Order: sequence, then structure tokens, then C-alpha cells
Amino acid sequence: MSTHQHGSEVLHLEGIDVWFGERHILDSVSFAIQPGEFTGLIGANGAGKTTLFRVILGLQRPSAGTVHIEPDASGHRSVGYVPQKTHLARDIPLRARDLVALGIDGHRLGLPRRSSARTRAVDEMLDAVDARRFANARVGELSGGEQQRVLIAHALISRPRLLLLDEPLANLDLGSVEEMIRLIDRIVREQDVAVLLSAHEMNPLLPVMDRIAYIAGGRVASGTTEEVVRPSVLSGLYGHHVDVVRVHGRVLVVAGPGSHDEEHLASDAAHVFP
Repeated sequence: MSTHQHGSEVLHLEGIDVWFGERHILDSVSFAIQPGEFTGLIGANGAGKTTLFRVILGLQRPSAGTVHIEPDASGHRSVGYVPQKTHLARDIPLRARDLVALGIDGHRLGLPRRSSARTRAVDEMLDAVDARRFANARVGELSGGEQQRVLIAHALISRPRLLLLDEPLANLDLGSVEEMIRLIDRIVREQDVAVLLSAHEMNPLLPVMDRIAYIAGGRVASGTTEEVVRPSVLSGLYGHHVDVVRVHGRVLVVAGPGSHDEEHLASDAAHVFP
């Protein structure tokens, strides 16, 4: 847990529990994010990452615990969100710049008011994500990586203090993953926004993460990578012995024989030992 005062935290989760019937999805999850921090929420599919995002967004009421999000100057919860791979139909009648602009006034009824200030704000955000070159293309005709840029610009244009990115690296090739990580890291620094990014693999994020929130079995350990990605900490999360091997600047988490996490952990190994 950070030593910063509670009032300076963009997000503070305390003792979050979520039960779905007899299933304990989140188990006493507590961690905080400071302004401008890049935090990776790392865990296998089904570990509880999306449920945790839903709790933060207010879409899922926790069974226990509290969520504090520092409001912006106007008193609003200041959170931007890019959901896990949104399919945008090819014939959707929106240009990239139109979708970004909806982040300003999409919640209002009627046609948006055109103004030079609004156009300038859209152009600035398109530039921030390197998307100006396809600003007038239909969003459904863009590549997956290009759509991701537009969706991030859409989430950022309201100037949130916290940006949630749900698996933005999924289904991208290795080159696109590296490009997207560089982009998000630059956005964190230039836009002064805290980012919580969920992923099932930590290695691509190691150079840019300030902190990690590692989730397994509904429990979370948070801190720096050195504090969290250790056999003693991860063994406690998984409930059985886990080894951590560092090779050529990458991390391999290895479970014992018979672990139900072996398939996930083996997929990490493929990135370490090509």
C-alpha cells in the first residue's frame, strides 16, 4: 500500500468482496492508485479482472468493502473506460473524429453543437493518440489497433483522472503490442492521467509499469513488481508453491505440477523461452 495520504489517491479500494451465488469472485481486494501512475492489473482469464473493473465503474455492487474515487473539480467521478475489444461494425456511419467527439457530448440528447473549441479538442486528442491521419475514416473500416487508439481518445477527451483499459493488448500482434504500450505510457505522462490496465501477461508491461496489482483466485497483491512478483507473495495468492524465474529481463511464473493455472503460466513461458 502506498504511503501517500488517502486524499491524494485517485482510486482507493478497501476490502472489496464480490459473491455470485456460491462463487467468491473477489476476496478482500484492497489497493490504491496515485495520480499519474501506470498500474498493471495482471491475471489469468477468469481471475476477476473484469468484475473488478465493473466494481470501480459502479456497474457491480460489491458484497462488502468500499470504493473511493477522487472527484474532479466539478465533483464528478473522473473515470474514462475502454472496454475489452469492442466490435465496431463496418457500416457504422461514424468517422473516427465523430466517435471521439461523443466523449464530450454523447450523453446529451439531440445533435451535438458544432464549435471551433469542440473541433480543436477533438483534434488535440486525435494527435495525442497518433490518430489524426485516419480521423475522417469510418471507424468500422479501421484496423484493430487503429480502433483502439480512437476508443482511447474517446475515453480521454473528458479529461478523466483515471483511465481503465480492459485487455487492450488482446488480439494484437507483438509489434502492435509494443506500439500500443509505448502509446499508453506516453499518454500517462503527457495527459497526467492514472491508468489501470488489465492483461494476462506482465512481461510486455514491465518497462512501463509503476506498480502491479496481481490477481489470482479473486485475491490481489499490489506494489512494485519487485515487491509482488516473488515466490512467497504469489504462492500465497495461488494457494500452492509458485516459483519466479527472471531471464533476460523477463519474468516466468511457474506453478507446481497439477496446478489448474499451468496452461496460463505455460503461455507466459512461451514469451520467455521463444
